[in-house]
Amino acid sequence: MSAPPSIGRSAPCARLPFFTKDLIAHRVRSYRTRESWRLLVGLAPLLFALAVQAAETPVVRVAHAGSMGVVMDQDLGPAFAKAHRAQYQGIGQGSYVLARLIAGKQFIADAFVGITPGPMEVLKKVGLVVHAVPVASTRMVVVYSPKSRFAADFQAAAAGRKAWYDVLREPGLRLGRTDPAVDPQGANALLTLQLAARYYHQPKLLQEVAGEWQNPQQMFAEASLMSRLEAGQIDATIGYASAAFSHHLPTIALPAEIDLAQPALQASWYAKAGFTLLSGKKLEAQPLVFYAAVPANAEQPVLGRAFVELLTSAAGRQALRERGYDPPHGKTL
Repeated sequence: MSAPPSIGRSAPCARLPFFTKDLIAHRVRSYRTRESWRLLVGLAPLLFALAVQAAETPVVRVAHAGSMGVVMDQDLGPAFAKAHRAQYQGIGQGSYVLARLIAGKQFIADAFVGITPGPMEVLKKVGLVVHAVPVASTRMVVVYSPKSRFAADFQAAAAGRKAWYDVLREPGLRLGRTDPAVDPQGANALLTLQLAARYYHQPKLLQEVAGEWQNPQQMFAEASLMSRLEAGQIDATIGYASAAFSHHLPTIALPAEIDLAQPALQASWYAKAGFTLLSGKKLEAQPLVFYAAVPANAEQPVLGRAFVELLTSAAGRQALRERGYDPPHGKTL
């Protein structure tokens, strides 16, 4: 007779490993929960102190041209926050959009930095700005993507071996620009092409490169334009040299007669460019100067003035210069 199976001894031994894992897992979870509570209780005074400090730290809101995002967010904003023990909030958008939001009391800024006199004039008309100071300048250039299939042609144009406007007229080339109705950079791209048509005696150049004023196939938000160039999603744009420099993108320099950088050419040459959008809005060429001001309804006017002082200081101008901005041209508005 064979011996009966020893079920009474083997069964508990077979279940032991599973039971042990569950038990260990349970105890680990309990331990972690207890430790988490202990850690939370221990950090409570510190978290409370940080919350109080955050509530007491003043916030300075700076509305600026979207093309200034890199120098504002990476250089000037952090430097100002550290020096003044304040929180810096930078809002970059088309200068006209920001100016109209501020003028309409839909947005409150402690400092406003826009490009060309136009956006600042919007705030002066409603009495929110009395004067604005020039803080930097830039110029229009052709910016192209190193990943573009036309990159070799652009390099040839930069070296003077090919006309840049002929590259922009290549079939299949993807040109990007911002909406001229809300962003000076988009308007300046068209005004540059308009001046180039006159300068190079190419009367159809503007229409052949850009199409309609507000061609939907070429319209992108200002904040995304450089990113799309970096990714190779578009081949080129006509934009600010300072923005291209900040994003390490290659450019083609343009003659002074069409780069909108020289106030001395305003009356004799730049003033020849201008157009009217379907909305009736008239756009005219203006020198590419960045102006800064503190709106009259700023919540932190002392900090706003301190930020404008930073822009005009030696340290501020060095930061701007290192990001590709030119010294400010022109006078106080």
